[in-house]
Amino acid sequence: MSLSRDEQIAEYGWTAISCDPEQWGGNKKNNRDPVVQRCSQVSLPDTPLVKAAMEHVKKELPEHTFNHSMRVFYYGMAIASQKFPTWKCSPETWLLTCLFHDIGTADKHTHGTFMSFEFYGGYLAMNALKKFDAPTAQAESVAEAIIRHQDPVETGTITTIGLLIQLATQFDNMGYRPDYVHPDTIKDVVEKYPRRGWSGCFSKKIREEVAVKPWCHTTASTEKFPHDVEHNELMAPYDDKY
Repeated sequence: MSLSRDEQIAEYGWTAISCDPEQWGGNKKNNRDPVVQRCSQVSLPDTPLVKAAMEHVKKELPEHTFNHSMRVFYYGMAIASQKFPTWKCSPETWLLTCLFHDIGTADKHTHGTFMSFEFYGGYLAMNALKKFDAPTAQAESVAEAIIRHQDPVETGTITTIGLLIQLATQFDNMGYRPDYVHPDTIKDVVEKYPRRGWSGCFSKKIREEVAVKPWCHTTASTEKFPHDVEHNELMAPYDDKY
């Protein structure tokens, strides 16, 4: 039985949220402190679609980028469940978004395409997911979230899954909003999916894309973006721990 339009909006994370932090609570101190949420407490979706996507991205991504994608999944699950429990999207759609969100950073795409990595990544994700028989609304949701995941504007609206991928990637890459995730959650996630110098690795990739594609969307964030990634104080203790 096919889902109605409203059911697809909820299931695939299409619900509109204001980009203004004052409206979605991004500038407010949450009264509830984060609690530990270990990887073992989170059910990893294991559908045929996820299996196909997982096999695909493992072939396309270097291990350090795959590990980042999985850390983003677990941090996002903690942020959504503890800070924004009313936000709706299926865990499967969230995992797919995380798996594909940096696929455009693969070296062959940095040097083999002209498009900005997140735009091309959205295109790659949508095509791959449709090939794996994902519902169109789900594939499009993943693609839109990927395209917008490096565009933290504060006007207009964005989807729930689009905002969540921004928050979770900013947390892992820059250490923004450190109060969103319990320190022991970080330790558990990093032990399972080690950073292995991710801060230096990703900041180098950002600068590489800007050098190769001086028109790319990454330039909108100026040098502050790679600087904050390289100098991620929250994750510094874990960057070479495992």
